[in-house]
Amino acid sequence: QVQLVESGGGSVQAGGSLRLSCAGSGYTYSDYYMGWFRQAPGMEREGVASIAPGGGSTSYADSVKGRFTISRDNAKNTVYLQMNTLRPEDTAMYYCAAGRWWKMTTPLRRYEYEHWGQGTQVTVSS
Repeated sequence: QVQLVESGGGSVQAGGSLRLSCAGSGYTYSDYYMGWFRQAPGMEREGVASIAPGGGSTSYADSVKGRFTISRDNAKNTVYLQMNTLRPEDTAMYYCAAGRWWKMTTPLRRYEYEHWGQGTQVTVSS
């Protein structure tokens, strides 16, 4: 069965950095777009970053462009989110997700993704 397991969340001060990881298993990893999403209390889940199966195409939400970088290692079935210059408004539960590339039209839209991890909490204090 498909499993996505996130790690790397934690608490940091504003301006700090964190690196999230998401290890996948139970599916053909190279067939899937991978995305990072986040959800703050009382808010909708929003797309943060996505990466195509081969890693050559990435997308970012405007709010994180220039600060976050998504990457993937298909040999390790792992996707990463490097988060720099963190802000208090980045505080949220972060989820990774997998969606088949041939069904993908809008990579930052959550409904395009079939498989989800349990999430890892990121808290940024001012």
